[in-house]
Amino acid sequence: MIAFRAAFTIWQREIIRYLRDKSRIATSLIQPVMFFIIFGSGFRKILTQGSFGVDYIQFMFPGIIAMSVMGTAFFSTISTVWDREFGFLKEILVAPVPRTGIAIGKALGATTIASFQALILLVIGPFIGLSMNLVTFFKLFPVMLILAFTISGLGLLIASLMRTTESFGLIMQLLIFPMFFLSGAFFPLTSAPDWMKFLSAINPLTYGVDSMRQLLLETKFPQSIVDRFVLHPVHTDIIFLLGISALLIGAAVYAFNIRD
Repeated sequence: MIAFRAAFTIWQREIIRYLRDKSRIATSLIQPVMFFIIFGSGFRKILTQGSFGVDYIQFMFPGIIAMSVMGTAFFSTISTVWDREFGFLKEILVAPVPRTGIAIGKALGATTIASFQALILLVIGPFIGLSMNLVTFFKLFPVMLILAFTISGLGLLIASLMRTTESFGLIMQLLIFPMFFLSGAFFPLTSAPDWMKFLSAINPLTYGVDSMRQLLLETKFPQSIVDRFVLHPVHTDIIFLLGISALLIGAAVYAFNIRD
């Protein structure tokens, strides 16, 4: 009960901080929409011809969603580093509450914010060329939540090991683009070289992109065509994401215990 109340309080604080920063919502949407417009429009005619008739906007959209989730979740967990620098984190950690509740509250706050940002992209998707029915919309959203929680766990683990925002930002720069490009956001990993498949297999973003792409394409194309682009069944992707998120949150709690 105490852990639940601690998690809720930390989550509430993260949401209030987010809502007070009005410009943050708009600015975090600029990059994914820009990718959508530039890459989608530029490559649409060229790549659709060689992709078994699959529209490139449909193919790329899960990757854009994943990019938005990853960027927002990582940025949200930087608050852990800020709290450490200003001494607030130490005050929380000495309180008589389980550190598991603190870590889960932080992760849930980042998950909520990242999911909200991705939800905005889902809503505006049909206005920029995406074809999606209501059933697919409600199937995609839970996957987005799970992916956001997983990436939030990774961001929280890194933030728990960092002492300054500069070091956190450097690690993020080293991780974001490799994770994004190795997730299959722009090209099918089924035709990638073996070394890339290996790196993609240890990238949690890959499983989010793979499951969302499958959900998006399966209502528009025969299964034989969908199988040319996806790596695993949706339930396999989800099980992996749930497992890795549990490991990451556990590791973040352990890092809190040994560093603070």
